[in-house]
Amino acid sequence: MEITELLKIILPALLVLLTAYLLLDKMLKNEEKRRQFELSKENISKVTPIRLRAYERIILVLERTLPANLVLNTIKPEMSNLELHGQLLTTVRNEFSHNISQQIYVSDELWMHIRGAHDCLLKLVNTCAAQCNPANPAAELAERIIQIFSSSEKTPSELAIDKLKNEVRSFL
Repeated sequence: MEITELLKIILPALLVLLTAYLLLDKMLKNEEKRRQFELSKENISKVTPIRLRAYERIILVLERTLPANLVLNTIKPEMSNLELHGQLLTTVRNEFSHNISQQIYVSDELWMHIRGAHDCLLKLVNTCAAQCNPANPAAELAERIIQIFSSSEKTPSELAIDKLKNEVRSFL
């Protein structure tokens, strides 16, 4: 058998084999893409409600820890500045620590704003408490906190709330 006769048999077989390989490869890649799309669609349908609940919880924390709301919900008539100071710090820390796991559902930038709001709030409470006599009635500290907070143009808490709202809008 000559080489030309051998090539007449091998070349068409190789072409058929190459064509079959390319078609199967393309078909398998398309099937993999379809599976990935279906999996992604299923994950999104499961994660979206969880992520929205996380945004809801974070907005609640930010709203509850706005100084006016925080002071009104914490202060008792018989409290001293020292007692209110301690209670405010405990409340703020508890609010944030109970919701720290929500950070996995939000962007790093948003979480940075939330941490900033938390840190600034603690600093505000500590700064105002340092300016008040610990034994005086808590109304003095409460008034000072609210006064300083309301005199600020755009507070870290308000910035974090705005950032959160924008992120939710872009998510939806």
